[in-house]
Amino acid sequence: MQTEQELKKLVKEKYSSIAEQPREQNLSSCCGSGCCSDEVYNLMADDYAGLQGYNPDADLGLGCGLPTAFAKIKKGDVVIDLGSGAGNDCFVARAATGETGKVIGIDFTEKMIEQARANAEKLGYHNVEFRQGDIEYMPVSANIADVIVSNCVLNLVPNKFNVLKEVYRVLKPGGHFSISDIVLEGDLPAQLKSAAEMYAGCVSGAIQKQVYLELINATGFTNITLQKEKAIHIPDDILINYLSKDEIAILRSGNTGIYSITVYAEKPLEENACCAPGCC
Repeated sequence: MQTEQELKKLVKEKYSSIAEQPREQNLSSCCGSGCCSDEVYNLMADDYAGLQGYNPDADLGLGCGLPTAFAKIKKGDVVIDLGSGAGNDCFVARAATGETGKVIGIDFTEKMIEQARANAEKLGYHNVEFRQGDIEYMPVSANIADVIVSNCVLNLVPNKFNVLKEVYRVLKPGGHFSISDIVLEGDLPAQLKSAAEMYAGCVSGAIQKQVYLELINATGFTNITLQKEKAIHIPDDILINYLSKDEIAILRSGNTGIYSITVYAEKPLEENACCAPGCC
């Protein structure tokens, strides 16, 4: 079993290389993990092309949902994107928050930050900034954000509860988040759970959907809503790298499901918060 620091190092190294991969390769693999299918199709990511603010240069094809489309961003909002990559969701959020708002992208890898900053400069955006940092220890002050978004990132973090506590700290009272992520129903085979590529590929780091929702509730968030859910099908020509044909057949016939979900939740106003971190 790898330690949290070893897993973080794995993710940082993998996503540094992903930053230099063609988008087409990311789209035909598990979150860009490199375990590419012989068929060219989109395993997890949704199509951003119809969203205002979308910029193809910033879309690495690494997401598993459209959180900014569900995030209820208003003009003038301060928005933070966790795991901002080359800036895709930040630029969509900027279109919604307008010139009077502000968007902050946080990413773990230097190469992603470099790409995002170059894209922002090319677009002439002066109210979008990118900060390198660990989302378990966000480089932002408390009570600063109206909205937090994230796309297929929390599953890459070993300690998801720490991230949720940081989301709570950084949101203003009454603020909210919309997060897309990969979750499970049923148990993955041990070979997938232990595979480094499947961890970097957003699969083996995923937790049970019910546990995921319970962590959000335990952090103190309210009005928890499942905004979207879709099943993820990992093709046999990826699974065969880890499982025998018989094991794939058992997985297909069992009760294990891999899902992309988009979850909304609100940080309560302080006078209503009975379970905020540190007060229980």
